[in-house]
Amino acid sequence: MSELTQQHCEACNKNAPKVTSDEKQTLHKDIPDWKIVETDGEEQLHKVFKLKNFAQAQAFTNKVGDLAEAEDHHPAILLEYGKVTVSWWTHAIGGLHRNDFIMAAKTDAAFNAMQ
Repeated sequence: MSELTQQHCEACNKNAPKVTSDEKQTLHKDIPDWKIVETDGEEQLHKVFKLKNFAQAQAFTNKVGDLAEAEDHHPAILLEYGKVTVSWWTHAIGGLHRNDFIMAAKTDAAFNAMQ
């Protein structure tokens, strides 16, 4: 299990620093299945989770929502039949913060707990 799952998000504002290239490389090693993508000029962590049916996908979506509320850091989530797409980024800074990597690791842990 990643050390990131034991960490908590810090409150961010528009002056919070984005992760540096070196930090991004180091943190990404803990969540290698997540893609770093650029959407509308902002870097995001993006991953598609495959589940057996809609009910399981919905249950997983709810787990991710509960994690997001607990950390006060919220993703974009797309729920489909047997599939959930999650994207993490920090809206206030328009890119990636350490919080996003923490939440990606927590999302992976929640998914693995359902398997």
